[in-house]
Amino acid sequence: MHSRSITSLHSVARGKWKFGSLAAVSSKSSGLRHTYSTSTSTSKSDQENKDQQRHKHFIYENRSQPNARQAEKQTPPATASTLPQPRPLDGITVIALEQVIAGPYCTRQLAEMGARVVKIERPGKGDFARSYDTRAAGLSSHFAWTNRSKQSLALDIKKAEDLALLKKLITKADVFLQNLAPGAADRLGLGYEELKKTNERLIVCDISGYGADGPYRNKKAYDLLIQAEAGMLSITGTEETPSKVGASIADIAAGMYGYSNIMAALLVRAKTGKGCRIDVSMLECMVEWMGYPLYYAYDGASPPSRAGASHASIYPYGPFQARDATVMLGLQNEREWASFCSKVLQKPELTSDPRFAGSNERSENRTELKAIIEDVFACMTAEEVVRRLDEAAIGNAKVNDMQAVWDHPQLAERKRWTEIRTEKGKMRVSIPPAIPSNVEPIIGPVPRVGAHNEKIMRELEEGSFGKKHYQNPRI
Repeated sequence: MHSRSITSLHSVARGKWKFGSLAAVSSKSSGLRHTYSTSTSTSKSDQENKDQQRHKHFIYENRSQPNARQAEKQTPPATASTLPQPRPLDGITVIALEQVIAGPYCTRQLAEMGARVVKIERPGKGDFARSYDTRAAGLSSHFAWTNRSKQSLALDIKKAEDLALLKKLITKADVFLQNLAPGAADRLGLGYEELKKTNERLIVCDISGYGADGPYRNKKAYDLLIQAEAGMLSITGTEETPSKVGASIADIAAGMYGYSNIMAALLVRAKTGKGCRIDVSMLECMVEWMGYPLYYAYDGASPPSRAGASHASIYPYGPFQARDATVMLGLQNEREWASFCSKVLQKPELTSDPRFAGSNERSENRTELKAIIEDVFACMTAEEVVRRLDEAAIGNAKVNDMQAVWDHPQLAERKRWTEIRTEKGKMRVSIPPAIPSNVEPIIGPVPRVGAHNEKIMRELEEGSFGKKHYQNPRI
């Protein structure tokens, strides 16, 4: 490896380093001493050590101390019962030049299915999202949510030697994902056409606001702006005030379409031996999710009205006030309407009222129907209303705040929470949903900036980076 590249990496990962004509030795303050030979001649013992390193499984390192490497534990020979269960993406290496939400959310899914995800970050400050807030056990809530289970490599890709090192990593990777500003990757020589020249099996996933071409291709895009362009704000909120969805759904949609199509591309590559390019447009992802309101407004018809937490065309479907709290409920067919009238409202005569004879009629006369429902509910607590709704098999829900979600009895019963480590300490996190029963997902730490610089550089020096590996589920 070129000594300038080694210098760049070491200065980020370990602080000050001293270089001789043949070796780079860490400063004594680190408490550890590592020698990286740049000579072509190698002693027999050094070669044996390298050979041993090449044949180890590569796992994440526990970086609980900034300059301390976790000692490798001696384990007995593996048996059939102790071998790790295979994960869908064991052996897959992903290089992610990513920031904020869409790209990081995509690669977190890949990491938790077994892929080794190397996140490229700016030296020092790292991903912009690291500094959004400190609400999540001392970390940014956005960053902690989307970046666990990864390795962090700090590179300044504006420097030629660091950019060259990134390109070298990509030649050994299975997937390269980027969600930089429009056109930035191509200007750096990181477009698919250029990268496939040195790695024909490479899958490149580009995530942008509007896609690689078209009149909007160079526009900046944030979640709110894409929600607006896709029409989401026009149907969300109250009649007086359009509103965005509280969660970053445009970013999430793009991340999940990136994830599913990377998985599909890996399956195709297994048949053809060739990689491909995936062009993810946040706008197109959101428009796909806008299917119902788009078709409701088909051929120039009027769009759904903004109805707050209620449904624009189905009623009763939304929030209703009981004596002490709000209850959410929803009806979707005539059988449920009849049950609701007789068992919940205890007014069976409403089923024959022409104002409420069908779904369209109930929606058109929602003001009158709401008054009838809330007149009954006003004499009952929310708990009593919910009991009647459950007995009538009518869908209902509580309007939970975030603390109520953390404490949700259903999530607790199904053991949907676990703990991970971060540079600030332990943190409670959710377990990924819908995991195959024979797969144990990897739910690993949130890495500090550049936590894995030394490890990755060492593997490049040894020639072992990108080889098949298993990640340790207890990283």
